[in-house]
Amino acid sequence: MSPNVIVLIGRILLSIIFITSGFGKLGDPSGTAGMITNAGWPAATLLAYLAGVFELAAGLAVLVGFQTRIASYLLAAFCLVTAFVFHGSAINIPGFPDAANGLLSLFNQIMMMKNITIAGAFLVLAGFGPGAFSIDARFGKSLVTA
Repeated sequence: MSPNVIVLIGRILLSIIFITSGFGKLGDPSGTAGMITNAGWPAATLLAYLAGVFELAAGLAVLVGFQTRIASYLLAAFCLVTAFVFHGSAINIPGFPDAANGLLSLFNQIMMMKNITIAGAFLVLAGFGPGAFSIDARFGKSLVTA
């Protein structure tokens, strides 16, 4: 399989989680707003909508290979911020059994590692570019050049 096909498949796979998550946040921001509130950030509903718009737009940009390096750097930063702000601590819900809180903490740790791993993939994409099957390749380099 050619490297350009592999990069295209990688872009598709990387974009799926952000496109679907962006649609989800825009359709029902309440869960995300709750997490934002619990993290102590203000304007939780507004931030949830902004996160949804960002995830959807950046995910689509990666999917089609438009301004791929910029979108990849931004998504890498987004993944790292969300990893450490929203998934970086243990879960302790008062009244829950210790085993349940432990399991939730484990899931939260897995989410943190997933976000860090995805950030790494976006840095690779930013560093090496979107490949030949992209809008960037078709119409010229993105604003950020190698």
